[in-house]
Amino acid sequence: QSQFVESGGGSVQSGGSLRLSCEGYGFSLDYMSVGWFRQAPGKEREGIACLSNRGDSPEYADSVKGRFTISRDNAKKSVYLQMNNLNPEDTGVYYCASHPTVRFTCALMGALYDHYGQGTQVTVSS
Repeated sequence: QSQFVESGGGSVQSGGSLRLSCEGYGFSLDYMSVGWFRQAPGKEREGIACLSNRGDSPEYADSVKGRFTISRDNAKKSVYLQMNNLNPEDTGVYYCASHPTVRFTCALMGALYDHYGQGTQVTVSS
C-alpha cells in the first residue's frame, strides 16, 4: 500500500522542540507537493505546513508560522517538520501527505492530498 510512515512524535513540555519525519513507500515524491496536517482531540484535521514540488514556497498556518519549518528530501522520499517553541495547543496527531501537481506552489487543503499515514502523536504539557 502506498503511504507515508510518520515518526518522531512524543511528549514535551511547553517551549520544547520536536522534529517529525515521514517516509513514503510505494511512490515517488517527484512532481508532488507535500504537507503536514494535524488533528487535535475533538477537532477536525487541519493543514499546518506545505512545500511545493520544487522544495520552495512553503506555506504555514498562522498558528505555527515562525515556529515550524517544513523540508523535504526527494532522494530519501522523506518530509520533515521541525517544531520549536511548542505549546499545549500543538497537541495532536500529525500526518504527512502528498499532492501530485505541476504547480510550483502548495495549498493547505487536506482534501487535495493523498498517501496519509497512521500519524504520530505529539503531546505538549504546560
